[in-house]
Amino acid sequence: MEKEEFINRLVKLRMKKGTSARDMSLSLGQSPNYINNLEAGLSYPSMSTFFYICDYFQITPQEFFDTGSRNPTKIRDLTQAAKELDDERLDHLIAIAKDLGKR
Repeated sequence: MEKEEFINRLVKLRMKKGTSARDMSLSLGQSPNYINNLEAGLSYPSMSTFFYICDYFQITPQEFFDTGSRNPTKIRDLTQAAKELDDERLDHLIAIAKDLGKR
């Protein structure tokens, strides 16, 4: 993932959560401008802070880097629910998801 992609993903996830950069920074135990500096491309987080960022969004690092997923938390919830379904119901869910994707 390139720096610009990292920044875009961070911004999108933060906006989806509906929180300000300042509030997120403080929630992570960082200075008030920490997230602003990341989003401006001035620095990268340490590995441990990156894990805290993922925890903040309630996603895994893999889900953070999956830029094709606009809402990784809901995708995970859907996946968990689908694991409980039998084949017939799973086929119905797949058909519904495909139909909804056409709209």
